[in-house]
Amino acid sequence: MAAPSDFTRRLKPAPPDGATTINQEREQSDVDADQLGQYLHGKIYLQRQQRILAIIIKEKLFDKSQQANLSRPDRYKLGLARGKRLRQLQDFHGWDDEDFLMAEYLVDDVQPYHLHISLFTAAIREQSNDEQREYWMPKVASWEIVGAYAQTELGHGSNVRGIETQARWDPQSQQFILHSPYLTASKWWNGTLGRTATHAVVIAQLMLPEGSDGSDVKYKSHGPHPFIVQVRDMRTHQPPNSIIVGDIGPKYGYAPMDNAYMLFDHHRIPHSALLSRYSKLDPHTGAYTKSKNPSSLYGQLTRGRSVIAMHARLVLARAVTVAVRYLSIRRQFHDRDNPDKEGTETSVLDYPTVQIRILPLLATTFALHFSGLAMRQLYERTRNSSASDGDRVSENADLATLTELHSTSAGLKSLTTELAANGIETCRRAMGGHGYGGGTGLVQLNADYLSKPTVEGDNWMITQQVAQYLIKKVKERAHSLKSQALNKTEEHLKDYLYSRVREPKFRVLEDNEAIVQAFNWRMSWLAFRAYDAREVLGRPWNSLLIEFHKLSRAYSQAMLVSNFYAAISSSTMGPLAPTTRRALTDLFRLFALHTMDTEAREFQNSGAVSSDTLDQLSDTVLALMSKIRPHAVKLVDAWALPDYLLDSALGRYDGRVYEDLFHRAHVLNPLNKVTFNPDYRSNEIVMGSGDAGRIQAKL
Repeated sequence: MAAPSDFTRRLKPAPPDGATTINQEREQSDVDADQLGQYLHGKIYLQRQQRILAIIIKEKLFDKSQQANLSRPDRYKLGLARGKRLRQLQDFHGWDDEDFLMAEYLVDDVQPYHLHISLFTAAIREQSNDEQREYWMPKVASWEIVGAYAQTELGHGSNVRGIETQARWDPQSQQFILHSPYLTASKWWNGTLGRTATHAVVIAQLMLPEGSDGSDVKYKSHGPHPFIVQVRDMRTHQPPNSIIVGDIGPKYGYAPMDNAYMLFDHHRIPHSALLSRYSKLDPHTGAYTKSKNPSSLYGQLTRGRSVIAMHARLVLARAVTVAVRYLSIRRQFHDRDNPDKEGTETSVLDYPTVQIRILPLLATTFALHFSGLAMRQLYERTRNSSASDGDRVSENADLATLTELHSTSAGLKSLTTELAANGIETCRRAMGGHGYGGGTGLVQLNADYLSKPTVEGDNWMITQQVAQYLIKKVKERAHSLKSQALNKTEEHLKDYLYSRVREPKFRVLEDNEAIVQAFNWRMSWLAFRAYDAREVLGRPWNSLLIEFHKLSRAYSQAMLVSNFYAAISSSTMGPLAPTTRRALTDLFRLFALHTMDTEAREFQNSGAVSSDTLDQLSDTVLALMSKIRPHAVKLVDAWALPDYLLDSALGRYDGRVYEDLFHRAHVLNPLNKVTFNPDYRSNEIVMGSGDAGRIQAKL
């Protein structure tokens, strides 16, 4: 921080200052943050972060101090420049894909090429046949072309089958004709497409001729299919007359991203544009064949959803880190029961009303982390062993594993993005007035992450996928009592079926394994109840949607608790110091029992936990928070989040909160460098500029 040139440079915060306080916080804890950080991330990850960060912070283009003051058009220009520079650095330093993703993560300002390297690349890899991959992937990898993924439309999002864009096959020219028959057929929200992309994978209804009625040819839809389409000229970067494409305008977040609208007016594309890994159309006979391999149903979703839990952890850990550090330093009011009213005020994080909002979220970050690792392992089981196929879903992937991945990832997507999005806002509010300011480092994080509960499946809608999966599993179990369980979910349902006559009343206050059993029992109870309502009583599907949401939430909470318990019970915990292992166990218990307390009615009604035990949960949670409180700062330190990434005055590692807040306002704020004319009788805005009326020209 550069010191101001006036008398304020001599001023210091009132004691105890933030740096002293944060050091005391670390000294009072015997948790080894560095050791825990290596356990969580691995040495390779931490070394990569340090290596890439050293390069990024030297680049003026990646300075974050003024980006919040830029207009939307300038944010896009900055994002485009940053994206180009990242690729230049990748070429210069020989970064691999993981290095590039680390650089993108640290810069933390989504750049317009992001959908090219994520969804577009995945679509070409997953949906192309071998010949198409051989042609397109080198162009994709070299950024010779820049691509987007155009699925969502103005009129349809979650309901992919309802997409209105048509791709009609013309057997005479052996071409497809892309057309938008309605305004609501306009592609919408597609990132990278608005101003950047040269190509797009366009999802459209495949329309094949079925015969003719006089002069009119009848077409039949064969469902949504992917087509690769050039949308702009490679030299002029202008679209053809048959394509209208542009940026949709301001949004809640992601200011640098050019989310698009796009319509087609009988735009012709070649037969080879149909990505044909799963579906084929003979250009000579018009014969259409579709793969019966079930992996085609899941290929495009597996990678994206399998990493959502870990991404939720990354985001929530940032918010919790800022909150824990700041609230440890911030002091307000004296203890009412302390007669020394002139002593040091109370640390805000010592108030139970603050702890109950922040410390369960701290525990949640660890729960999300371990479930993120479990999802990654489940995803790996669906991949090809061939290195050349990379992340491509295996043709021979086991159907049971694929369906488990699909349902589990849907449920966790719904729950974890909700936990993270709500958690960021909870942290902001807990930080009081300063939590509303730009110095939190949460403004952009919050605005950007708010999209996650909606994208890749609305959080309420996709819980139907979990319910459908579990109802099917209950049905199979009810009709095949002696069949072998294929996964943990089937084991839990089987155990419940054999034991539900006696309500077990798990002793969750004394036994950590009993906590896991209680969560799985409650999930199974809800699954059997949903099965009875739908399959036995025949209730309409839509009348059960709220129950299905509860079932999905219970299923996903059970997954988080089970994976957290498996982690703290694993032999891999061995190298950690005993005090660190105890802290992780306390975090597990806090996450699980706090969750149980908020969902107490279902645990009671299912017979999983007795009323007396549930009545004791609040006191148990308070006791756990008291145990965790001294270690809170060290526990967030373990996430190894650099100050550059946090970009937060409140969450600085060194605790110099007030110095940084004042520096950002007094030194960095460009508004304070201009003298304005407040005289209402004059139309001049900037003093001495003679700019009367000039602001109107920008409206």
